[in-house]
Amino acid sequence: MSNVLIEGLIKEKDYTFKKLLFKIIKEFKLNTYELILSIYFLNQEKPLFDIKNIKEITMLEEKDIMESFSSLVAKGLINVNVVKEADGKVSEVIDLGNIYKAMVSEIKTEEQTKTATNIFSVFEQEFGRPLTPIEYEIINAWLKGDMNEELIIGALKEATFNGVSNLRYIDKIIFEWGKKGFKSMQDVNNHLKPSKGKEPPKELFDYNWLDEDE
Repeated sequence: MSNVLIEGLIKEKDYTFKKLLFKIIKEFKLNTYELILSIYFLNQEKPLFDIKNIKEITMLEEKDIMESFSSLVAKGLINVNVVKEADGKVSEVIDLGNIYKAMVSEIKTEEQTKTATNIFSVFEQEFGRPLTPIEYEIINAWLKGDMNEELIIGALKEATFNGVSNLRYIDKIIFEWGKKGFKSMQDVNNHLKPSKGKEPPKELFDYNWLDEDE
């Protein structure tokens, strides 16, 4: 082994393991890959979702990285912020605020985790593929907004029925429903019912919400 390589190995920064992670492992039932990914992010000055670098450092396979990342988001431990840099490039920056809070907080987040996991799983099942970090961020934004989970899933099912696996399309439907003040799928269905003497009611999935005449 050359002296240059030995010197490089000695100077290389070690990854630290925060002891409060033991609490996270137990409470959130982290598996080995989720723990490795958490340690990786916690050791970055500016944690980015850079699969190439994550693979190089952790030696995890891309599939394991994506699955572990999805699980950490679903468990509410991390979020993704899409940031536009000064040079115009877009970066996916990992927000570790929740994992730090979970380390020191006694508040259980089991119910929130269950809800988030369910809705993310529904999207992945309907799309037939894992969600991307940006898609997780968009869905999280919907959940934090005024639109409830029932309507989000309703818009998802309408989109996939029409062969569209695109969050931008779903977002437009959600926007239209919010603009009309819908609070539940019952409100949506009531909107489709005809007034007395008018044409028969339309089916939900046959209705073009994005080209509706006001």
